[in-house]
Amino acid sequence: MTNNLVTVAYIAASALFILSLGGLSNQESARRGNLYGIAGMAIAFVATALSPQVTAYGTLIAVIVPGAIIGSIVAARVAMTSMPELVAILHSFVGLAAVLVGVASYLKPESSLVGAEATIHQLEIYLGVFIGAVTFTGSIIAFGKLRGSISSKPLLLPARHLLNIAMLVACIGLGVQFMGTADGLQPLLMMTAIACVLGVHLVMAIGGADMPVVISMLNSYSGWAAAAAGFMLSNDLLIITGALVGSSGAILSYIMCKAMNRSFISVILGGFGEGTNASAAKGEQQPSGKATATNVEETAELLSNASSVIIVPGYGMAVAQAQHAVSDITKILRDRGIQVRFGIHPVAGRMPGHMNVLLAEAKVPYDIVLEMDEINEDFSETDVVLVIGANDTVNPSALEDPDSPIAGMPVMEVWKANTVVVMKRSLASGYAGVDNPLFYKDNTLMLFGDAKQNVSSILSKLSELMSAGSSVTKEKELAKV
Repeated sequence: MTNNLVTVAYIAASALFILSLGGLSNQESARRGNLYGIAGMAIAFVATALSPQVTAYGTLIAVIVPGAIIGSIVAARVAMTSMPELVAILHSFVGLAAVLVGVASYLKPESSLVGAEATIHQLEIYLGVFIGAVTFTGSIIAFGKLRGSISSKPLLLPARHLLNIAMLVACIGLGVQFMGTADGLQPLLMMTAIACVLGVHLVMAIGGADMPVVISMLNSYSGWAAAAAGFMLSNDLLIITGALVGSSGAILSYIMCKAMNRSFISVILGGFGEGTNASAAKGEQQPSGKATATNVEETAELLSNASSVIIVPGYGMAVAQAQHAVSDITKILRDRGIQVRFGIHPVAGRMPGHMNVLLAEAKVPYDIVLEMDEINEDFSETDVVLVIGANDTVNPSALEDPDSPIAGMPVMEVWKANTVVVMKRSLASGYAGVDNPLFYKDNTLMLFGDAKQNVSSILSKLSELMSAGSSVTKEKELAKV
């Protein structure tokens, strides 16, 4: 394939990637957006493999085939609950690739580059390796936190901000040394080690409630790392793709931070969600009162007698894989003429859009799935709110307790409804480690146990009630005849 054909293929792939992002911005067009992305990646891969610069096909095949097999197996087996951690570990691969490309580019420099061009190329290498190293280790820590192998509580070391600044200053100093010497491999490797430590420390200092923002932030980092690799390899498509991923990830992070009443800088610096232990140490008042337990029969009766219902899903629904039974409950209630809608918090789950994907998978109609800003005002006019596995996103202390670690975070104001049924295994705090006063409010009923089992039981009970109602109606009609 000639260089001109490669350029045309790259332009086509770039256009498809842009169309893919546009499609993914809406639930109805998300499937089409995915197809655009797959087509663009296929074109990019084939064009790059057949370009004049690629000759070692034996090595290429030996690397690609095992990777494709492993990737296919992992993608086929991964559960939706594990998708956030899969995304995190994939981000780490992008960061590691940028580091390896940068070191390789330095060890085998472009002989045609001289003067200012050579200086710019060296700067590209240094920045690319720095971003890649931070992304690599930061994504690994995010993976560990999402998987539960690392505590979700933030690691708040004394003078942690000064430590971060010291590491940044050290990286800048090594950069000056790298740019000013003929043998810059040692400062490059030293900077890589420091950047790896910086990536670990940055993400370790971020609490569990901010993990969805961390995922989108690392997505942005991986995009900029890919763009830097594109500059190092003089690959225009990689530059464009990396810029698209980096900018879209940054925009998403900003939107999510705005939805949480948080600044992007404060998320990076960490400290959100210090947990109940930290709160108690400061002498803050803990939620008090007695939780009122309910059962499946009472919950089914409440739902069947309501005129309006809002379902607020959380990570607990994903863990229990209860979305299909929830979809069936929704259909039964709607067939009975009951208004049913879903309220989705921007950071519900462990990554952006996690709940939306689960509900789409279960065939829940898109038009009844609403964002927090669209539905928050309607809770006061709602008969029953069913909270399934959500905790931090429905915590009233965010609005009512100025001393709470999550103070100021916009939440789903479910407690304004006539009745709230919260489905949880226990009264334990959420991922942010903050106690929830919602559980003790007078209009809240706690349905304890496994979410899938309870939802399935509610579905069975509703089916019985609907059947009984239909039989009574038929008997009345026969009596009139």
